[in-house]
Amino acid sequence: MAENETTKFGVSGINHLALVCKDMKVTVDFYENVLGFPLIKTLDLPFGSGQHFFFDIGGGDSLAFFWFPEAPDSEPGITHPANGFGRGPLTTAHATMNHVAFNIDADRIEEVQKRLVDAGVDVTPVINHDHSETQASLELTDSTFVRSIYFQDPDGIMLEFAGWTRAMTPEDVAHEPATDADKGKYLAMRPQ
Repeated sequence: MAENETTKFGVSGINHLALVCKDMKVTVDFYENVLGFPLIKTLDLPFGSGQHFFFDIGGGDSLAFFWFPEAPDSEPGITHPANGFGRGPLTTAHATMNHVAFNIDADRIEEVQKRLVDAGVDVTPVINHDHSETQASLELTDSTFVRSIYFQDPDGIMLEFAGWTRAMTPEDVAHEPATDADKGKYLAMRPQ
């Protein structure tokens, strides 16, 4: 395989992830002017069916948005989390996208958080994902594997800036995948 290819099909990253927005102008303002992602391609879709715009998010990857004039409204808790991270359940419906995490250097997380706050974005404290009981800490721990901050775009899409603190190893893959039949077992583990 060529350098950076990690799969049997030679995938080397994400070409683009396509989301849907309510107002393309508001979306462009947020992603280009607040987050600093350059707008690199715009399309008016044929027959009045909408628009498709692309932003460069670095590393050869793009984030794209569709705007459809007939799109139904979003429904928090179904199409995207009803709550921000740490503010309630993050559950969304099957086949939806829960959030988008952008890779940053873990050592820059506090700087990036401050820049978002200075831009007027409601952002979480730095979350250190680790192997504690809650799997998250406000303090950096010996088991921290990724550091994150969470915030929402103008449509309520949950976004994350995340930085790995170490390379993953085979020991990090330690759980059997859940099936639809496991719902009851997992729901029974919830605090009453």
